[in-house]
Amino acid sequence: MFTQPDISDFRNEVKKMKNGSVSDISPDILKGCEAKNIKSQEQLYRAFYGFAMSLCLRYCKTYEDAKEVVNDSFLKVFNKIEYFDPALSFKTWFKSILINTAIDHYRANHKQYRYDDLDAVTRSGSNEETPLDRLSYEELLKKIQLLPPAYKLAFNLFVIDGFSHEEIAQKLGISTGTSKSNVARARELLRRILSSAGQVYFEK
Repeated sequence: MFTQPDISDFRNEVKKMKNGSVSDISPDILKGCEAKNIKSQEQLYRAFYGFAMSLCLRYCKTYEDAKEVVNDSFLKVFNKIEYFDPALSFKTWFKSILINTAIDHYRANHKQYRYDDLDAVTRSGSNEETPLDRLSYEELLKKIQLLPPAYKLAFNLFVIDGFSHEEIAQKLGISTGTSKSNVARARELLRRILSSAGQVYFEK
């Protein structure tokens, strides 16, 4: 894969994602990628590397795992670029590829993970703002990394990326009850992480 952009590019991309200001790639670069032009592929890679890493770091356990998912996703883009409709948002199409690739990576590395399929989920009945609600986007990314893999995956899909529990259940091959349970437990663990300054232990 190509030389990775500077880490400052990633930090800037996190700010852009928070502000919703990541723009789509130019038609010339897309045409070049369709023609398998290396220079165009590198331009696309550098333009969207920060966006891809900021998303994959939410789903992956380590920076190295995120890099693997990012590079696998770019390979899929380069191999399937002819299926992209230029009339649509490239970022949205690429985001779907990134999330699906992250899910595939999760499945491949957590085959023995056992989900707790609970239909009855304990939720707080309070509508008051919590410390979790007051977290900045950057702080939330750091705290998410402390969650167990299954909870982190469900939390990202539901809270950050806006999938319904039905969609999550279909993507992960679990019940909607499990999805709801994992999101609720993720929220509770994040609250515990905040209250204990990051010192929290998870049961396997």
